[in-house]
Amino acid sequence: MTKDPATMVGRREALKDPLERLERMMEIRAVEGQLQALFNDGEIRGSTHLSNGQEAVSVGIAASIRTSDWVTCTYRGHGMALALGVTPEGVIAEIAGRSAGCVGGLGGSMHLSAPAVGLFPTFAIVGAGYPVATGAALTAQYLETDDLAVAVCGDGATNIGAFHESLNMAAVWALPVIFVIENNLYGEYSRIELTTPSEDLAARANPYGMTSEVVDGQRVDAVMNAMQRAVGRARAGDGPTLLEMKTYRYSGHSRADQATYRPAGELDAWLERDPINLYASEIAQGTGDSVDSLLGRADSVGRSVEAAKERALQSPEPPLSDLFEFSAATALNRVI
Repeated sequence: MTKDPATMVGRREALKDPLERLERMMEIRAVEGQLQALFNDGEIRGSTHLSNGQEAVSVGIAASIRTSDWVTCTYRGHGMALALGVTPEGVIAEIAGRSAGCVGGLGGSMHLSAPAVGLFPTFAIVGAGYPVATGAALTAQYLETDDLAVAVCGDGATNIGAFHESLNMAAVWALPVIFVIENNLYGEYSRIELTTPSEDLAARANPYGMTSEVVDGQRVDAVMNAMQRAVGRARAGDGPTLLEMKTYRYSGHSRADQATYRPAGELDAWLERDPINLYASEIAQGTGDSVDSLLGRADSVGRSVEAAKERALQSPEPPLSDLFEFSAATALNRVI
């Protein structure tokens, strides 16, 4: 079942295994490839924002937290949803506007949600997840649980007021929240140096007396190690952390963007540090498996995703009556 909580929780638990982490990154890459093809074929309306190249960040975060922790992320959130445990069928069906989707086909590409694994509805508004995650962390603190919140946004979101307000409040109240910046060098179509004077965005934690780290976002183990340190501080009551994940999106900002603004050779340089290839090499060093055999797992993963796509497209569209069934309150109850 695409929306079965036990299935999603089981997928999250599977990330304890390095091979599962590798295959989950392959799955994210394969799902987004299918989504792009479906858009090109006219099967999906609207737009989408791919995260190919950033898979290590999503998987590293998901492997480091519990299902009772809450995560907010952006419209570029397909990878995070899959990493947290939403099934490929649930993601593809949602974006295709089918009832088998994780929100019944009502949210689409920008508004995925899965309460069973802690995924708040993803945000189309830049930076909007920061204050929501701060509020979730305040709730955990007030209820005296040791749960935490993770807010994932892009580098461009660090220039808005909500980012600084959230960091300030979290620092003052020592809230259990981890702020993650996916620094892929571009805020939509603008390169970072055109909009931001700081090369290392982690430094923006300094005025708030907040612990921060710059992390190699292309390496799963580096992401997990940084996350585990931040998780330890949050659960111990030692307050928030800001993590800057240096990463890169291989695609343009959205499906129509050919990314012609990128300097020559930049994409090629990042492809040399593909997170899937890097992790396969690291696993091979520890297990004795060949890199080729590990990368060969992408074939079976791709077939599984292809089958999930077919099931998703066979699912019916939501009935028109759904337009009138959900008030603001009942809609909120459905996704949270």
